[in-house]
Amino acid sequence: MKPLNASAICIAILTAATMTQASVPIIIATPQRMLAAMKLVTDAQDQLKKGDVVGAKRNVDAVLQRDPTFWPALYVRAQIYSREGKYELALKDCNEALRQDRSVVEAALLRADINARLGKCAEALKEYNYLVSLHPRNVTLARILSDRAWFYATCPNGSFRKGQQAVKDAKAACSIMVWKDEDMIDTLAAAYAETGDFNSAVQYAAQALAIKGISPEDSKRIQRHLESFQQRKPIRL
Repeated sequence: MKPLNASAICIAILTAATMTQASVPIIIATPQRMLAAMKLVTDAQDQLKKGDVVGAKRNVDAVLQRDPTFWPALYVRAQIYSREGKYELALKDCNEALRQDRSVVEAALLRADINARLGKCAEALKEYNYLVSLHPRNVTLARILSDRAWFYATCPNGSFRKGQQAVKDAKAACSIMVWKDEDMIDTLAAAYAETGDFNSAVQYAAQALAIKGISPEDSKRIQRHLESFQQRKPIRL
């Protein structure tokens, strides 16, 4: 995007890294005066992805001290709290980020994941279904379908697990992403495990591990899933 005179615009990309699944990029327009804050947030996101939770929190805290309503920082801090198991604090930040901007799909997805972990499965499913009903652009829809598939495949409450629907959602997400997203393929593997088809689960987990450019962190996580499938064990949140 080209700058627009006095109100210069830049493209800032945040890559969401929740405890369970990675994400597609968020693209936002950032006014020139907010570039410094946005850099701190993107640095924090990179630090979080590399496991530097302390450094990530230091950067987002610096931003939020200046502007407590800056939703990208609230969203990244919510990820940090979620990783630390501080789910109520994470929910608070998700809610505030969404209050600032209702279009922040990543914050809504993180809120749904946290609610599932807290046993609020009905609330989580309601959020996923609402996001699907918005008919978002394809890349965003793929992330939503993949996250809903993960929920259907791994929810701790058995009454909410639906293996076949998980397979359907995950396949649709993988198709949208042309079978190049390792996390979505891993979700499909988890979905097949929930149906009891562990041969397919092993096949797709191996396919996810073979994706070019997979990060060491994602590789380790998916390898753990593969080992579970080989032992005929499904994934649970």
